[in-house]
Amino acid sequence: MNRLLPFTLVLVFIASAANRWIVEPAPDTDWAEYNGDGARSHYSLLSQIDARNVGQLRVAWTYASGGADTTQHRTQMQCNPIVIDGVLYGVSAGTQAFALDAATGRERWKTRLTDTGGTTSRGVTYWTDGRDKRIFFGAGKWLYALDAQTGELILSFGEQGRINLKKGLERPGADEYVASNTPNTVYKNLLIVGVRVAETETALLGDIRAFDVRTGRLVWTFRTIPQPGELGYETWSPRPARQYIGGANAWAGMAIDRQRGIVYIPTGSAAYDFYGGNRKGNNLFANCLLALDAATGRRLWHYQLVHHDVWDRDPPAPPNLLTVVQNGHDGQPRRIDAVAQITKQGYVFLFDRVTGKPLFPVIEQPVATVGVPGEQLSPTQPIPTKPYFARQSFTVNDINSFAAHRDSLTGVLQKAQTGRAYIPITNQMTVFFPGTDGGGQWGGAAVDPQGMMYVPSKEIPVYTSLVKRKPKAAGVTVSGAQLYALRCASCHGADRRGNHDGSYPSLVAVQQRLSDAQIDEVLQKGRGMMPSFVHLPEAERRAIIDFLTQKTDQKAVRTTQTTGVPYQHTGYNRWYDASGYPVSTPPWGTLTALDLNTGERRWQVPLGEYPELTKRGIPPTGTDNYGGPLITASKLLFIAASRDERFRAFDAQTGKVLWQAQLPAAGYASPSTYAAAGKQYIVIACGGGKLKTKSGDRYVAFALP
Repeated sequence: MNRLLPFTLVLVFIASAANRWIVEPAPDTDWAEYNGDGARSHYSLLSQIDARNVGQLRVAWTYASGGADTTQHRTQMQCNPIVIDGVLYGVSAGTQAFALDAATGRERWKTRLTDTGGTTSRGVTYWTDGRDKRIFFGAGKWLYALDAQTGELILSFGEQGRINLKKGLERPGADEYVASNTPNTVYKNLLIVGVRVAETETALLGDIRAFDVRTGRLVWTFRTIPQPGELGYETWSPRPARQYIGGANAWAGMAIDRQRGIVYIPTGSAAYDFYGGNRKGNNLFANCLLALDAATGRRLWHYQLVHHDVWDRDPPAPPNLLTVVQNGHDGQPRRIDAVAQITKQGYVFLFDRVTGKPLFPVIEQPVATVGVPGEQLSPTQPIPTKPYFARQSFTVNDINSFAAHRDSLTGVLQKAQTGRAYIPITNQMTVFFPGTDGGGQWGGAAVDPQGMMYVPSKEIPVYTSLVKRKPKAAGVTVSGAQLYALRCASCHGADRRGNHDGSYPSLVAVQQRLSDAQIDEVLQKGRGMMPSFVHLPEAERRAIIDFLTQKTDQKAVRTTQTTGVPYQHTGYNRWYDASGYPVSTPPWGTLTALDLNTGERRWQVPLGEYPELTKRGIPPTGTDNYGGPLITASKLLFIAASRDERFRAFDAQTGKVLWQAQLPAAGYASPSTYAAAGKQYIVIACGGGKLKTKSGDRYVAFALP
């Protein structure tokens, strides 16, 4: 067929006996939830855009959401927008919720909230009973209920339209930081909520809660750190652990099987992330995949993915619900409703959705247990036999052949602990591979009805170590330098230079960029990955500011909090060479297709490139990446995620790139697709702001001409 079809039609082609094409119109199609649906499949039945016409995609509209930091480039947008009845709902670079006409990008409403806590949001949640239509939006410590048609607060919900998520998570000595930046999950008239808390020893509790969508009333709570008499209580020492330990929170999102009434929730590490001598035991229900009765919060089953985690190896993304086909005991194929959980290590754990039984063997593998004094590590860790989507070892043989100062890097690595999973962290340099944030990351994986999984990953080594610190006692006099070392150095470095890729910025000469008041605002509200330090007394914040800005009259202050953790880690140090490239052999970022029916890999390709290396004749290396994929019924896979600021379409059957476009800023987010007025759109949030790329505020929608 040589002529273009009318753009209001979906190109569904059916070959007739006369080899002619029949063209059928398509209804409007929503992208109703975070990652597409309750299964978090990232999958759409739309097929108007296919392999034959994807090269014709053009920008249909753009929307400037506002709030981007175009000076320091510290803002981000990680939002996966939802589309309901022709209206797109998202979150701006300035953490304001908005609604657009999905066909034109024209703004319908936008919030003007004053207390959003500096949180980077991944989107909003929609609920309706057919008449009442609500948007739920987490920003800072608040969970807001908005009228979906106007954006106005629903004052009958909670406290004048919002819930303070900190209430109920307090424990002795805990700080103030809490946020719900991943969209929550709706089950009937319940909103099931997980939160992000600090990763230090002062973290709040990480309980999972369900609230009434109309009133904001608390309906049920699942305690991830059990209280006396509850299952798992004996896996913590000293007891009662809820008084001493925080974390084990559900920050990554969740999936729901509404037909069965089961919600599947991955949980985070207990805090502090890198030392557990003060929380001996396997620490249930940290680092678990939980299956809960969505109506009551009752535990149906659980599987702990890491025992006594001291490596920050909590699951990074919502699980995926899908159906796989495996042979039964009689040798006959059977369909199994399954739940898949990707990990930072590059593993996929696959379970029977109802029973929790692993569908591929998981081995309790013996691991090293000699760590720093006071630490008691688990003698085994659960490791699946398959599937894998990332390399598992980094040794001197894996150093990049064109790395700058390769001989020097080899000498450093020969003295480090490396080459296997779950190495006890000591005062010796310890290498994580994949790094502390993946492998898999918060963007998650896509799955299709045929049992295929498509997962972006990164393979960049990260190193750290533990150093002794004096336990801080209340009433002790400390300097600003000591407070910086205690509170800030693990991310920004002891030398204040941050890390190489800019995820944790340099604070050297920060006074030339920010005023004292602006630094204090960041400390109190947080920004991006940085949590709020509003819990610190003003005198302590002032001492840190004076140290950072090199005041000549720095004063010591008396502390008000105590800590029993005798170590701190030396940072999330992504390992790059002097030229700015990862020291490991490429690929540094990958996109992998896994057949979850068999556990086998179908294909793997690099995701992203450094154009200057490609010009030198080096094959595309892949890059560090953040954000997830989108898969459609026409076997196209769309993903941005890479630091080269490009948006790509791949052939899902082969991994071949079929189309790419340059974005106004990197798309560290997951794309959405929908149909409005019979036309299919693909939309991506272009927020940048990570990996030393510029920040932006644009949402860009693509469609066929």
